[in-house]
Amino acid sequence: MSKLNFATATEEQLAAINRELAKGDTVDVIKWAYETFGDELVYSCSFGVEGIVLIDLISGVKKDARVTFLDTNLHFSETYDLIGRVRERYPDLRLTIKQPDLSLSEQAAIHGDELWSRQPDLCCHIRKVEPLDKALKGAVAWMSGLRREQSATRAHVQFVNRDEKFESLKICPLIHWKWDEVWQYVRMFDLPYNPLHDQNYPSIGCAPCTRPVAEGEDSRAGRWANLGKTECGLHVSK
Repeated sequence: MSKLNFATATEEQLAAINRELAKGDTVDVIKWAYETFGDELVYSCSFGVEGIVLIDLISGVKKDARVTFLDTNLHFSETYDLIGRVRERYPDLRLTIKQPDLSLSEQAAIHGDELWSRQPDLCCHIRKVEPLDKALKGAVAWMSGLRREQSATRAHVQFVNRDEKFESLKICPLIHWKWDEVWQYVRMFDLPYNPLHDQNYPSIGCAPCTRPVAEGEDSRAGRWANLGKTECGLHVSK
């Protein structure tokens, strides 16, 4: 559908697109993305609170959008429950669950038990990076709920980005949203969300690798605590 893709997009072209998109609002970015890529665009949703906001915004633009959840088989039960509630609220969304090639028992047989506690980067690669790579086959672009405020590694994310890791274009409509604005939107439209957010879990990943954060801590301090890791690998370069 789109002539704009990873192979042909120049930095100058993307800069011009980002300047133009900056003149509008979040919905304008989403509309541009679906007008440009249509079904060649996949939204990879982690079902954190930002993801719920983005699903709601997307549903108003393209109610049958393609959405993928990377199921590591290690998520909290609250996350799986939330997916069920989202399916009920947005029945037209084409939500698919992407599984890793290795089951947890197969991974343990090859790499040992609880790989996430010893080699978290390898575990994330097997259970998240490789599945997304497969999910994006045939897709020209993918969408993410990244916000610049979340961490220093995300501070320079643009609306439209070259993604070297997945050789794709990554669309990030929420880059300028603040944490309070996310929650204002959730409450305004009574959106479903993960109840762990009410228990000091601002960022929610796999259960073994996520803890609540203390007052004054960074919002991602509860992810891979004490392991020197802040990203799962989906949003870092090769």
